[in-house]
Amino acid sequence: MSTAGATAASPKAQLDFPCLSGDCEGVVGFDLVSVADPEFQAVCPVCHRAYALDDALRGKLSRMMKLIAAIRECEDILGDSVVSVNVAGGEVRVPYALLLTRLNTLISLEVAGEKIDFHLWVEPSSPQMFR
Repeated sequence: MSTAGATAASPKAQLDFPCLSGDCEGVVGFDLVSVADPEFQAVCPVCHRAYALDDALRGKLSRMMKLIAAIRECEDILGDSVVSVNVAGGEVRVPYALLLTRLNTLISLEVAGEKIDFHLWVEPSSPQMFR
């Protein structure tokens, strides 16, 4: 399987979703970079059901990879940014890098006419990410 579009600087990003086969409790996981390969299929490790991605889903996931790469490129800016949450008695400032690395990221996409939550796992680019 080719990883077309991958570069040495590509962030490591993994997606997973629950298998859609009836009673199967497997979790189907794959590397986001591999989605660029038109022959790509994700396979459930438990029931071995194969999932081929249509062009629309492949396009969305490819754009997600580009977004992750853009965020990685802006790490120096995001390291100085915070998200402010208003709460009773004031505000809480959460470092943006913390949001990117410590919270679960989900992307809900339609697969076979059903909305599926994909969990997105992105490897921090450097130890300074948590400064």
